[in-house]
Amino acid sequence: MEQIAIVALILFVVLVGLAFLIVLVTRYKRCPSDKILVVYGKVSGKDAEGRGVSARCSHGGAAFVWPLIQDYQYLDLTPMPIEINLQGALSKQNIRVNTPSTFTVGVSTQPGIMGNAAERLLGMDMAQIQELARDIIFGQMRVVIATMTIEEINADREKLIENIFNGVEVELNKVGLHLINVNIQDITDESGYIDALGKEAAARAVNDAKVLVAERERDGEIGRAEAEREQRIEVSAKNAHAVSGENTAGISIAKSNALRREQEAEAERLASAAEQVKTAQSLQEAYTAEEEAERGRAKREAATQEANIIVPAEIEKRRIETLAEAEAEKIRRTRKGEADGLLFNMQAEADGTRAKLGANADGTRMQMTAEADGTKSKMFAEAEGLIEILKNKADGFASIIQACNADSEQAAMLLITDQLPKLVEEQVKAIANLKIDKVTVWENGTGGDGKSSTADFISSLVGSLPPLHELTRNVGVKMPDYLGSTTDDAGTQKTPPPADGSE
Repeated sequence: MEQIAIVALILFVVLVGLAFLIVLVTRYKRCPSDKILVVYGKVSGKDAEGRGVSARCSHGGAAFVWPLIQDYQYLDLTPMPIEINLQGALSKQNIRVNTPSTFTVGVSTQPGIMGNAAERLLGMDMAQIQELARDIIFGQMRVVIATMTIEEINADREKLIENIFNGVEVELNKVGLHLINVNIQDITDESGYIDALGKEAAARAVNDAKVLVAERERDGEIGRAEAEREQRIEVSAKNAHAVSGENTAGISIAKSNALRREQEAEAERLASAAEQVKTAQSLQEAYTAEEEAERGRAKREAATQEANIIVPAEIEKRRIETLAEAEAEKIRRTRKGEADGLLFNMQAEADGTRAKLGANADGTRMQMTAEADGTKSKMFAEAEGLIEILKNKADGFASIIQACNADSEQAAMLLITDQLPKLVEEQVKAIANLKIDKVTVWENGTGGDGKSSTADFISSLVGSLPPLHELTRNVGVKMPDYLGSTTDDAGTQKTPPPADGSE
């Protein structure tokens, strides 16, 4: 029995050991490098403020999870890209800005922030975490853009990204997330202000480049002119030095020749003096030698004066001429550089004027085309109206002829009768504008025909009216008899000739 009890005890110990080993193996959890191990339940430890923690987080390593009183989960550290298509965010200048961008976030591995992730993200899948981060980023992006002007947003991208990091990172840390990267894809605005800034900057850069090129060309021309001037001055100085050396050598030769001649003359003089002492005939030769010596001395003095005065003056003259030519060349090249700059400016102004005139010409051409189209449409409308009037008149004439049983003469008489008031009105207009302020009649009795002078004046005035029969006859129409007939001076009735001119 004792042996059975011992065996049973050994078996129990072995089973307990195996159970403990199994529990130890199954509850000892290793944390991968791309995850965070969160052990929750009855855990020990306190946070920075001295409060008890609700979970223990481990990044890497391993931890033992007690059965029954503790459990565990993993938080994935895989980066999550989030597309933020922000539209119509108000800037500091109240201009709406569109900033499509891409944010990359992930669960933070910092000790304090891992606790926030364990408290707020544990049990959520990747889609839910991305949606939460998107809401936070949207709000903070609007806040950041509202504190910056359009110029700062467009020109200083580093400041924009820094402000986004500072604003978004704090809010993401509250839920245990960390901002890894920010990629601003584009910045646009609804009013076109950013495009205008870009065009203005491009135009300013082009103008600065043109100015820089012009300045470099100007500096090159000035440098070349300076080099040529220094070359001319150096060459002139060397030439002057050479001429001075030649003149000095000539002076030395002249002095040597003069000394030689002086010594020769002295020798001749001594010889002549000796001859004068010895013989009286040598006296004349001595005088002759002295005369020659004086002449030589005069020539020597003339050469000395020329070497001391004329030669230096000539050298000074050449030096002044050389300096004057160099200064004139400098002024000429300076004026040429100024003229080239003025020509460049005039060409630039001409290009601008040409572009402006071209734009004005295009506008004038379009305006003239529009006016021509309007005039053409107006003339077409007037022509169509005139055609319609003529058609109506033709229809009316056809109706009149049909009413007269195709008798053209009767139709013409009807038309004339219709126009008779206008013809009479035209007759009256012949004397309507005749202004008579005062009529003086010298009455001298009655004439041979029984009429007085006043009666003759009135009858002649009435007779000045165009006869109605004459007007109709001129248009080829014979008036009917019921409209009366004309009489001659004798009172004889005259019948108007036929309209065709036959007797």
